[in-house]
Amino acid sequence: MQKILIIEDEMNIAELERDYLEVNGYQSDIATTGEEGLKKAKMNSYNLILLDLMLPGIDGFALCKELRRTLDIPILMVTARKEDIDKIRGLDRGADDYIVKPFNPNELVARVKAHISRYERLISRQEKQNDIHIRGLIIHSDSRRVLLNGEEKTFTAKEFDLLKFLAENPDIVFSKEHLFERIWGYDSIGDTTTVTVHIRKIREKIEEDPSDPQFIETIWGAGYRFKK
Repeated sequence: MQKILIIEDEMNIAELERDYLEVNGYQSDIATTGEEGLKKAKMNSYNLILLDLMLPGIDGFALCKELRRTLDIPILMVTARKEDIDKIRGLDRGADDYIVKPFNPNELVARVKAHISRYERLISRQEKQNDIHIRGLIIHSDSRRVLLNGEEKTFTAKEFDLLKFLAENPDIVFSKEHLFERIWGYDSIGDTTTVTVHIRKIREKIEEDPSDPQFIETIWGAGYRFKK
């Protein structure tokens, strides 16, 4: 269930927002001060924040700016002020939209739905852009999953990092030394034999015939190359 954080010091308004959101399938938390809102935002995962500008303690403008340091979810300002300068200030500090009190609760819910949908589409496009697709092999960078012809393959952390690095740099020959330093780091204990072992394990998982690899080629005397 999608979760909304309501930061509002007027409890009757906060409860009205919560009731309408929950009727429409959203779970809601309420914070009545800026400090409490900031704490909840940092401790929990939310899909959107409804932020009143006139709060005791940290006001909505300062809180919005602080939230934007670590969060990229939609922030919808709720304000009793109609002056354009306040709307501009809020948007300038990172808010995505605003709604003026008194508001129609159905409009509020519609705005929430629109912003969450827009954000999810954006994230989905970004995740797809981060995925690597090569001849039936799909490497999901964000979720660290690997699929071959629709079947998920299990990889250790270093196997995944090595495969991803090679796939991100196709048709380039990398020496064992370069791969070891890139994936394991200069100060790691081990040697280039580690690279050879990991390449073998990766081939066993993604190659139809590991002795005749179609993805990761051995360039004798030079290293390995990912064939696009």
